[in-house]
Amino acid sequence: MEIEELLKTFQARIRALDAHYFGAASPEEAFYVSQNVQHALIVDVRTQAEWNFVGGVPSSIKIEWQMYPSGQLNQDFLQQLQAEVPQDSWVMFLCRSGARSHAAANLAAQNGYTRAVNILEGFEGDKDNNGHRGNLGGWKFRGLPWYQG
Repeated sequence: MEIEELLKTFQARIRALDAHYFGAASPEEAFYVSQNVQHALIVDVRTQAEWNFVGGVPSSIKIEWQMYPSGQLNQDFLQQLQAEVPQDSWVMFLCRSGARSHAAANLAAQNGYTRAVNILEGFEGDKDNNGHRGNLGGWKFRGLPWYQG
């Protein structure tokens, strides 16, 4: 996999999504970039409860987008991101299914992160016909490294 071609793919996807950040990556692509590009980081924006009970990605930076159990937006998110992640980094955002990470990537891009990427499908993916996650897509489903919470 060539990094330059991969980055073009990220950007092509984002044009189709009409988002305002650098790009969108599949879980496999995000993992590849995290392993092969200097200063590429994964920021998991799920809640503390999700990290504790569902699991997470080794070496990811954890910053809640919304607080559990209230669901209130984390008013300190940007400040916490800036304290943990240099603006010149590749910062790839991960949530449960791709919605919170989309919002986090937009906020990051609006505040100087020119290489903000949303990880599509998230950690668990969308719900299947039985209302269960983890069967249709996502980081875990794709067999990428993760730990049980």
